[in-house]
Amino acid sequence: MKNNRINRYKMAQKQDSVLIVIDVQDRLMPVIQGREAILENIIRLIKFSQIVDMPIVMTEQEKLGPTLSEIATQTENIVPIEKISFNCFLSAEFEERIKQLKRKTLILVGAEAHICVAQTALHALSSFTVHVVKDAVGSRTAENRNIAIERMQQAGAIITSTEMFIYEVLERAGTDRFKEVLQLVK
Repeated sequence: MKNNRINRYKMAQKQDSVLIVIDVQDRLMPVIQGREAILENIIRLIKFSQIVDMPIVMTEQEKLGPTLSEIATQTENIVPIEKISFNCFLSAEFEERIKQLKRKTLILVGAEAHICVAQTALHALSSFTVHVVKDAVGSRTAENRNIAIERMQQAGAIITSTEMFIYEVLERAGTDRFKEVLQLVK
């Protein structure tokens, strides 16, 4: 298969995707339901993105502290974009960074699913293909997270999982890259 094929199923492709890590911060993550698993999956996705040379954009909501050290140590060369708006696109710096990357698929992870992740996804759907990694987004309550996932899906976002996304982008086994990535999902 060629890389220029028509993507009829809106499958993620590394050459057109960017990982958006939203507000994984010191004062927010301790109250997120299922935070340990969510954090583990976000770290997997960051490592995967680095292996396949997929860009990563990170945000921090003002007054919620720095990005968690577990994430910051994985992303030392990435400066998080500070924002006061819930919708990342209302930050001129975020919008400009996304524009410069010239990618049409956004892969969303982080917190909170029903606030910043949802508002960013709903805004982005007018111009981008949006994948929300269900096992890498969270809220303070499971109900708010579930409602957010449902609403984003109803609006046209593609709901995926960490492993589904990783294997979708990899496309095939039997390569050195596959062997390297396999360590992330075992």
